[in-house]
Amino acid sequence: MSKKVGVLLAGCGVYDGAEIHEAVLTLLSLQQRGAEAVITAPNKEQAHVINHVTGEVMSESRNVLVEAARIARGKITDLAEIDPNDLDALVLPGGFGAAKNLCNFAFEGTGMEVDGGVASLITIMREQNKPIGFICISPTIAAKLIPGVTLTMGAACDATEVAEALGAKHTVTDVAGTVVDAEHKVVSTSAYMMGPWVADVARGIDKLIGEVLELA
Repeated sequence: MSKKVGVLLAGCGVYDGAEIHEAVLTLLSLQQRGAEAVITAPNKEQAHVINHVTGEVMSESRNVLVEAARIARGKITDLAEIDPNDLDALVLPGGFGAAKNLCNFAFEGTGMEVDGGVASLITIMREQNKPIGFICISPTIAAKLIPGVTLTMGAACDATEVAEALGAKHTVTDVAGTVVDAEHKVVSTSAYMMGPWVADVARGIDKLIGEVLELA
């Protein structure tokens, strides 16, 4: 029987939602490895909307679930309706939406809080001893929710300083590298925290998916 893996998206677009390349590479690797992706996102308004041409904040609002459905081609489930008992593992692609919509790390730093639905899902997955993959900036969520977790976001940066201040142990890696915390069943990779482009990012994400499925 194929593994069912939750893929938790934060919208659609690197600056205000899920990083699209990272999300698609996650889905590609899962399918190529014979796993079933269960795509989900919280049904809430984004923190803000960014013009991806200019980088400026726009005067409009968008819904995280509706935007994430663009990547899922409409096959998506509201996070509130996800049953952790149905999942064998969970993966969180990055993008600034992970730091703005799934939590508020981008605005609050070490004072960050995680979205209630996101925190609940991760907590239950951990209680059930199921593996979780964190990609790019999303390991900040692991740092907040999993005391003492070992993770990577690539090179040392402001985000890794916050993660360490929250009690995480950061390991430096290149873009193709992953860190496996076997004790907490957490796998992480830097992806576009290191870049520089899609083929480079693909190597680390595919390795992460393989390791998550092995832990499952």
